[in-house]
Amino acid sequence: MLAELAAPPAVAAERVITAVLADLRSGDHRGVVVDSPPGAGKSTLVVRAAVELAAAGEPLIIVAQTNEQVDDLIDRLARKAPELRIGRLSATDYQPTDRVKGHETVRVAAKVADLGGPAVVIGTAAKWATVAEGVWPWAIVDEAYQMRSDALLRVAGRFERALFVGDPGQLDPFSTVETARWTGLTWDPMQSAVATLLRHNPELPVHRLPVSWRLPATAAPVVAAAFYPFTGFRAGTGPADRALTFTEPGPGDRFDATVEVAAAAGWALHELPARHTLRTDGEAAVACAALALRFLDRKPVGISEHAPGGAPVTADRIAVGAAHRDQVAAIRSHLGAAGAGITVDTANRLQGREYDVTIVLHPLSGRRDATAFHLESGRLCVLASRHRHACVVVARAGITELLDAHPSTERVHLDVPVKFPDGWEANHTMLAHLAAHHAR
Repeated sequence: MLAELAAPPAVAAERVITAVLADLRSGDHRGVVVDSPPGAGKSTLVVRAAVELAAAGEPLIIVAQTNEQVDDLIDRLARKAPELRIGRLSATDYQPTDRVKGHETVRVAAKVADLGGPAVVIGTAAKWATVAEGVWPWAIVDEAYQMRSDALLRVAGRFERALFVGDPGQLDPFSTVETARWTGLTWDPMQSAVATLLRHNPELPVHRLPVSWRLPATAAPVVAAAFYPFTGFRAGTGPADRALTFTEPGPGDRFDATVEVAAAAGWALHELPARHTLRTDGEAAVACAALALRFLDRKPVGISEHAPGGAPVTADRIAVGAAHRDQVAAIRSHLGAAGAGITVDTANRLQGREYDVTIVLHPLSGRRDATAFHLESGRLCVLASRHRHACVVVARAGITELLDAHPSTERVHLDVPVKFPDGWEANHTMLAHLAAHHAR
């Protein structure tokens, strides 16, 4: 471990990837698990492993969780290996996106038999569950922590060995139905595919990617401490490698103060007066929209390892995240035409995406209680880990007191593994850090 910390980030990451690929090639294990922090290069690893397996003459399938992830992987894979024949397994009404249509080596079909025997077949877990024939030597399961265990069971007969890649700190699979009947069972469908896999196969090797290439040096330590307390990771860039500057002056109001703190420190807390509110807090929605527009109006420029001379932070590189769809709708309405191009969405839909600047409406802002949904550590983790330069958290005062007044009262069940990190503690860790970057 000390050797990994002493090594340059690229060297440390390559050592882990080399070990993963060695485990794959050895054939000693039916599965290999790779835990990845935000922005650690999960997709890059999936593409690299797929290319190596295909080059060795091993046909394989890739199982992703959404159509967006499937199309993104196809685009990445086709660019990395233009000679590789790829099959896109889809629904009958699927319309190929530009990312898929732009590659001649990609064939789209609703049935495996119609794909023409490609080296790699990619589809969603839901689509693979409808395939009843065929067995491949290898499978790669992307975003495996966001796959329910019952979904893995439905596709497990389609492959002999597998690589599971995912982020354990993100949102778990969820459901709106009552699941108490399965609580404590090792095949509980509300456990992630990886959690169930390792409970039944504890001998499988687990590798952890040690570097986040997305999060800046200002963010990686606090996100690691709050959401990855036992594994940790570090930033792939140093404090001097990234900067956010403004090319236009502002009116000097409180929104200006917040965006300037965020640009200088990488974080900012825009705190509203303590008040219990409806879930759709109009004042908070206005603040989120105003902050996003203020960033846009001041024409920020991001300096990074990819753009040492600086690159404009345009609307498509700014996102606003919230816990609920009604909050998202309220924020979007306040952005209006001036905010066209700015992404506004829930944590569930922002998962896996990356921006230069994010504005986050804290899930516990204005609430009277701290429910399990709002305390879910993965929700705050997603919202706080999408940015490359700066993150602003909008919240009403009093969340710390709310947490202290509502300690966890959930039942403790036998044979249910304790989930870390604890949402209560993760929120306290983040709020303690944000208190030092309070915009006045």
